[in-house]
Amino acid sequence: MFCSKTAFLTRSAVQCRVHANALHASSALSAKVAVVLSGCGVYDGSEVHEASAILVHLSRNGAEVSMFAPDIDQMHVVNHTKGEPMEPNRNVLVESARIARGKIDALSKLQASGFDAVIFPGGFGAAKNLSTFAVDGTAMKVNPDVERVLKEFHGAKKPIGLCCIAPVLAAKVLPGCEVTVGSDQEERGKWPYAETAGAIGSMDSTHIKKDVTECHTDTANKIVTTPAFMCETAFHKIFDGIGLMVKGVLSLVK
Repeated sequence: MFCSKTAFLTRSAVQCRVHANALHASSALSAKVAVVLSGCGVYDGSEVHEASAILVHLSRNGAEVSMFAPDIDQMHVVNHTKGEPMEPNRNVLVESARIARGKIDALSKLQASGFDAVIFPGGFGAAKNLSTFAVDGTAMKVNPDVERVLKEFHGAKKPIGLCCIAPVLAAKVLPGCEVTVGSDQEERGKWPYAETAGAIGSMDSTHIKKDVTECHTDTANKIVTTPAFMCETAFHKIFDGIGLMVKGVLSLVK
């Protein structure tokens, strides 16, 4: 009796593991998501903690992720210990590969037809390397491949996620959309980049005020945004807000 019971329990455990693995395998292929990076480092590239949070939440929700970045020179390189430009210059794709653990392709290879959604982390790289917003404000130019990718996914009615300063890309390329970068008021230093909300309005898009632990979904355009490090707050709140953005993006995948 003991042996029979043991065998039954062993078989059941194996079956449960097989079933669990099958579920994991199927969910891992539930959504193919492209993540577009802009370098490595908050002041001259992708905000590393935002990029990492996006990857963690995508992994947790069973998405298959591929990473891309423009194969171009950065606007400049910033010494992150001093906040000052330094030499020599660096390549956006090469620097982004640090975050991607080497598994990354040039943005020119990204086609919306091969993916279910696209997500852009923030960091000043979005305003310096993916666009010229940091220098030109609302008169900014957007990197041609970034503009193409946004228009391709939008035209195919596939969801687009952006966080931190990256929503300005959608505001410029897809006028009329709704995005959030948090608050339009500094609120005693909590929102140091609050003027960005006004810039979004000046680009014929609509800014929606949201807290850092929230996201906004523009259902009509399938654009999901969250403030992230536009807010001076605790890291876990940034992480939670990005989690809502990722879930929002995945919920729009058909």
